[in-house]
Amino acid sequence: MNGGQILTAAQMQAAEQAIFDAGTSVSELMETAAGGAAEWIRRIAAGRPVTVLCGPGNNGGDGYVIARRLAEAGNPVEVVAPIEPATDAARTARARFCGPVRSSGGEVGGQVFVDCLFGTGLARPLSGELALLLRDLAARHPLRIAVDLPSGIASDSGALLGEKLPAFDVTLALGAWKFAHWSLPGRAKMGRLKLVPIGIAPVEGAARLIGRPAIPPPERDSHKYCRGLCAVVAGEMPGASLLSALAAQRSGAGYVKLLADTAPAAPPADLVVETRPLAEALGDERIDALLCGPGLGRGEGPHGRLETVLAAGRPGVLDADALVLLRPEMLGEAAFVATPHDGELATLCESFAVRAEGRRDRARALAATSGMIVVAKGPDTVVAAPDGRLALAPPSPSWLSVAGTGDVLAGIIASRLATGREPFEAACEAVWLHGEAARLAGPAFTAEELAKTVSRSLAAVLCPVAA
Repeated sequence: MNGGQILTAAQMQAAEQAIFDAGTSVSELMETAAGGAAEWIRRIAAGRPVTVLCGPGNNGGDGYVIARRLAEAGNPVEVVAPIEPATDAARTARARFCGPVRSSGGEVGGQVFVDCLFGTGLARPLSGELALLLRDLAARHPLRIAVDLPSGIASDSGALLGEKLPAFDVTLALGAWKFAHWSLPGRAKMGRLKLVPIGIAPVEGAARLIGRPAIPPPERDSHKYCRGLCAVVAGEMPGASLLSALAAQRSGAGYVKLLADTAPAAPPADLVVETRPLAEALGDERIDALLCGPGLGRGEGPHGRLETVLAAGRPGVLDADALVLLRPEMLGEAAFVATPHDGELATLCESFAVRAEGRRDRARALAATSGMIVVAKGPDTVVAAPDGRLALAPPSPSWLSVAGTGDVLAGIIASRLATGREPFEAACEAVWLHGEAARLAGPAFTAEELAKTVSRSLAAVLCPVAA
């Protein structure tokens, strides 16, 4: 499961340098990258007039190549370049473009606007003059395309380096995804995202985009225990743990149990509920994964239940109240996945003396310090592992912002763990399945409706069965 690598500006620069060291010139690589982008733009423009805004660097050079390729294909093209080219490759690209180049936007109009002003590596706001030009040209074109990144967005964070930046309909990432492509608030300005390959090799230690998983169906001779036994620990508010169990039943595990002090009223007929003392119930050696936290409570009793779970030495998921109660000394050797939202993430960072800012850096630092896989939930979810692996989730429907959907995600992760998936991969698979279930559920769903839709998202990614 890999939706492609995500590179920092420094990693991208080093990856391009490796191509240059192998004998490709900057101009040759520019022709490859901009040529691929030009083909996308040609198809989108469908013969309509195009305006290309070029900056002074190699992103501007890409713009000149795009303009030349479009003109050769018969598209009417106008180029606006408020600053002269400042790199050899950009100057070469401009020289190869035979059409006129305007120094100001003036009354330039058209149907398609292409932003090649600045790309990866921009770290400061646009000047007032350039920001005004960018906004003005974008406003005068009904269709807007950004090449690599929209100008004014920080590539490593997705931060907006200015106010009133225009929104784009399409963004064409060159060579590899950047963090800004999948991080808010910048991501919200980019429209549809397309990746233009240019021959970038895999980069060691690079983050990745969580892609569509490939999950095998059970073997023909499977039974419930070989498919995995997932135990969900109930607490003071049983509704949350029931939601988790409902999702776990639909995420691949062969057997899901609810471990409760007292049986909830009218539990699902197909859910096994155990009311033995928790320590005794956890002695079942067939348990493959645990989930503790949804509806647990935060008093002395819930604290004791959490300690009992952690002492059991089984891999599992810690969510919700368990994350508030958790202290570093409580963790043992078993592998755990923590699933905090931003508030819980801040609490965990305080408990584990982690000093970092932003969801991504906090998740990485917390994973390294605690030894847990950290699924930092939000509109741009991040999954971090203690060994440095990092994955970013593609955007999910905003309808997920309803109570109980986090309990559903926790149940999916626990179920994937129970099937035998490695914790980081289990977390990434679950995040994808959770988002796909939200898409399939449509608008205004409840957490229970989402949980019941998980089996449909799982069905969508099952590998073909060998004959």
